[in-house]
This record gives sequence, structure tokens and C-alpha cells, in this order.
Amino acid sequence: MRSMKQRLLLTAGTLALLVNGSGVLAEYSQTGQQKITELKGTIDIINNKLLASGQLTNGAVGYATVGRVVIDDALEGAKITDAQYVAYQAALDKVLAHDYATAEDAKQLFTQEHTASMNQLTLAVDLLTTATAVLATATSVSSIAEEADTKPEQVALQGMLQTDEYTIQASEVATYNDAVENVEKYAQQAGAFMAAANNTELTASIDSYTATNNLVAGNYTAITYTQAADEFVITWSGAGTGWTGYLTDDMKDATAIYGANTYMQQNGTPIKEM
Repeated sequence: MRSMKQRLLLTAGTLALLVNGSGVLAEYSQTGQQKITELKGTIDIINNKLLASGQLTNGAVGYATVGRVVIDDALEGAKITDAQYVAYQAALDKVLAHDYATAEDAKQLFTQEHTASMNQLTLAVDLLTTATAVLATATSVSSIAEEADTKPEQVALQGMLQTDEYTIQASEVATYNDAVENVEKYAQQAGAFMAAANNTELTASIDSYTATNNLVAGNYTAITYTQAADEFVITWSGAGTGWTGYLTDDMKDATAIYGANTYMQQNGTPIKEM
């Protein structure tokens, strides 16, 4: 994952993703094939622009040859817009980040899922950082309110509170809460997959199952982990099989997570024993 400093940098692209938060959050559940389909859609849009460019250029040159005047912006439709390029780049990044390799055993399977979940977690952290910054701007009036003990200061505070920037909108709270939930979700998933990859009893059980049933571990159609039940369910060709109770010793509650934050702030690199 990127450093905390990098994640705290707010970019125009990240802000744009926040504005369209519902679409961004939906991408968390995309399969590898869906990501490829999305990328193809953005490429097709650009291809249509290239086709329009050739047609418009040919027509414009023809008119220029015979003394006709092409009006301003007549070829505007051939341009690739910033939004279209951003959509293409976002779709490309998702495909590049996805692990399409076929795992040969359970350890590889869980390691690949861990990598995919960590990629999703990075995006979730980016979105939460942006959502936090939006709310932090609004809550920054607290220090001003604390010192507003004169009429001019109170009038100035009142003026600030009449702007969107310094008031909290319901949609901003919803975006923030969604981002918190997705950080929890993908931190949980990534941690579970890494713990599973390192659990030799679990991986041996899965490898035995796939060998007995003549299955390739990486050819699964679905994999889920439910923390409340401590259960992995893996489906191959429509048949789902569960493994339960392997990660009990790896569970961490909010108190432990606060402690991990303190450890990492003091020492930098996380360790399992923090």
C-alpha cells in the first residue's frame, strides 16, 4: 500500500470519485471479467472519437479544397473529453490491479485474494481520506466558534455557517459512513485471506478436497469469508463447500485496532503481535 502521506494527498480525480460515490462503491463487487468489460466500453468510446475524427477531417479538407468555410467547433465531436479519458484510466487501473492468474493450490488462492483485497482497501482508504477532509473542513469552525465572543466574530461565524463548505450535508455523512464500512470490509477480507494463506491446517484441508474431487484450486467461481461465522465458502462449478473455525485466534476488536494504530505510529511497520 502507498504511504500514509501519499494517501492523504487529495487529488481532483479522487474528489471526482467522491462526487460519484455510489458508482465507485459499486466497483468493489466487480469481477475480473466485469472490469474488462468496463474497460472495453471506455475504449469503444475513444474508438468512436477516432472514427469521427477521420470522417470530420476528410469532410473538412474537402470543403477547404472547394472554398467552403468550416465553422468554429465543427470538429469538437472528434475530441476525447477529460471525463472520457479519466473513465478509461480508471477502468485500465482496475484491470491492471486485478489478479487473473490461476492458483494451483489453496495457499496461492488465498494469497491472490489477499492482493486483490489490499488493492480494494487502498481505494477505500483513499475515498475515506477524501470524505474525512470534506467533513473536517466543516468541523474546523469549532475553533472559530470557541473564540467568537464578540459581535463581529459571531457575525463572521454566522456567515461561514451559511456556506456549503462549512456545513455538513447529509450526503457527505452518507459518503463518509460508506467509506468507513468499506475500509472495515476490505481490511477484514484482506486480513482473513492472509491469515488463511498462512494457516497450514486450512490450506491442507482445501488441497485435499480439490485433489479428491479433481479440481484446480484457482478455478473457483466464488469465494466468500463471513467473519461472524469464521467461515470460508468456496464454490467450484456450482458446488459450494465451507471451512469454519480456522481463524479464531486471529480476530481483533476495536480496542486492539486502536492499539495497533499506536504501535504503528511509534514503530512504523506493522507486525502480527502488535
